[in-house]
Parts: sequence; C-alpha cells; structure tokens
Amino acid sequence: MAADNPAATGVLEFGRAVLHDEARALDALADGLGGAFEHAVHLICECKGKLLVSGLGKSGHVARKIAATFASTGTTAVFLHLAEAIHGDLGMAARGDVAILISQSGETPELEPVVDHFQHAKIPIIAITGHAGTMLADAGTATLLLPHWAEVGPESVAPTTSTTMTLALGDALAMTVMRQKGVTRTDFGRLHPGGALGARLRPIRRLMHGGKSLPLTREDSSMHDTVVEMSAKRLGVIGVTDARGYLVGVITDGDLRRNIERGLDHTAAEFMTRDPKTMAPDDLVDEALTLFDEYKITSLFVVDDDGTGKRPVGVLHIHDCPSAR
Repeated sequence: MAADNPAATGVLEFGRAVLHDEARALDALADGLGGAFEHAVHLICECKGKLLVSGLGKSGHVARKIAATFASTGTTAVFLHLAEAIHGDLGMAARGDVAILISQSGETPELEPVVDHFQHAKIPIIAITGHAGTMLADAGTATLLLPHWAEVGPESVAPTTSTTMTLALGDALAMTVMRQKGVTRTDFGRLHPGGALGARLRPIRRLMHGGKSLPLTREDSSMHDTVVEMSAKRLGVIGVTDARGYLVGVITDGDLRRNIERGLDHTAAEFMTRDPKTMAPDDLVDEALTLFDEYKITSLFVVDDDGTGKRPVGVLHIHDCPSAR
C-alpha cells in the first residue's frame, strides 16, 4: 500500500490508509463467497456434536474468538489449540463433530496429523486458508479461500489483513448459522446472564414490581384513594383497572401535576391516560429500554394478555434497569 513509507504521509493518514485497505480486502472476501460458504453453514447447522475451531499462532487467537462467538450464539463450540491437539487434545474430537481449521499458508506442520485424525474419525473439515492446492485446502470438506491480499503495514510482514479477513469470515459463518437456527434475542440472553449485556437481555419479570408492590386502583375509585395508594407504593405511577381487573389506563406523577387545579373530587378514570404502553413478562429489558427512550416515559406496566384484556402483573420502572442507571 502507498502508505508503507512512514515518511511519505502523516500518522493519521497512515492509520486511515491501513483501515481502508483492510476494508477493501473485506469487500473482496464478501464478493468471493460462494457455494463453499453455503456448504460450511450447512455442515455446522447439521452438526450433531460440537464445533471444533483450531489454529496456531495468530490464527489460533482468531480461532479462539470464532469459537467463543459460535458458543455465545447457540452452537456448541470449543477452541482446539493446534499444538496441544497433537499432544493428546485430539481426544476431545469425536464422530459427529465438525472442525474449522485455520491456516493462512495451508501447510502448517502441525496440521497434517490433525487432518489425518479428523478424516479417520469422519469429522468434516471446514478449511480457511489463503492458498489453494495446499494440504489444508485439499483436505477441506468445504474450503473457504481468502483473497490474495498483501498484509497492511511496513514490509507487509505482520499478519494483519489475513487475520482480519479470517475473523470477519468467522463472524459471517456464526451469524448466518445463528439466523438459520432461528436463535432469538431471548435465547442469546440466556447465554449471557452476566454483565451489562446480560442485564439488558434479562426477562422483565426478573426486575418488575409485582404482588403487593403493584400499584393498582379501580377506574371508579376516587382520586383521593388513588393518590393514597399511589403514594404508598412509591413508584410514581398507578394502574387503573376495570371491573374485570383488566388494565384500562395509568396515572403518573406528571398526570397529577398537570391536573392539580382540578382538585381530587374526580374518579381515577377522569385522570388516567388510556391505552398505555405495556409489555409481557417474558419480554426483554432491552425492549423496555427502547420504549422508555422512544416515548419518553419512565414506567411500563407488565401484563398477561388473554385475548380479551390485559391483566396487570407488574410494573417496570426505568430505574429498575441496571444499564439505564
């Protein structure tokens, strides 16, 4: 690339040139995908065992990340260190598994005994390499060839563009398999219970206020009784129900302030906002945060909808959501 001479360009320009060159390589990779990619996706989707992802050196680092991405998106996957594989770790491979083997050269010495074992065990091999006609390329049940593209950076010696393409190709495989398997956000959340991401992908029922903490009043209740109940529950909102117990409206602190001059000689139905935004108990916190932001509200009632009405079972306040604090 033209930016290989540091004296010929500034630091910022050189950094941009690196990124643009890698981006062009990714475009070439995407344009070159064909039947082998579809075959690889099919092999992974039909895998009855686990997905083994293996490489050595920088390819090993990329392989570990690809395995982690698959595992987090609903495919049982493990990283198999290529050097450790030939010293006993091949014991984790079994018939029914599928393997992804990564080697830019396609001729890494440690590959040959691993390939031999996989072929003997009838484990399909998805080969990712930069060179056709190599041992790995020829051994692949589905061989994904990276475009011929010089590594970015001075002297083009460090694995850069090739590892970027491999990592992106792993993402493309994992995301396509995730879509083909129908893995949902809820499924994804079950696999990520920790951290900020886990908090956003938890079901609302885990955080909502329910039972005796749920502020409710009848639509024919006086505003005096409604305010007493609302104050006792201290959530800044109260649900208004009809005679059947279905939610028909809500009253917020803001509603009280806007109507204070009317006094409390009214029923809850006269103060409430009808048809409020609601969610189901198994909806995700992330979806609630979207509604909070879109409609500029701070509370959502959680309801069970039986087809004839919405029965309130909880209320979620924006401050209950850890990632919103």
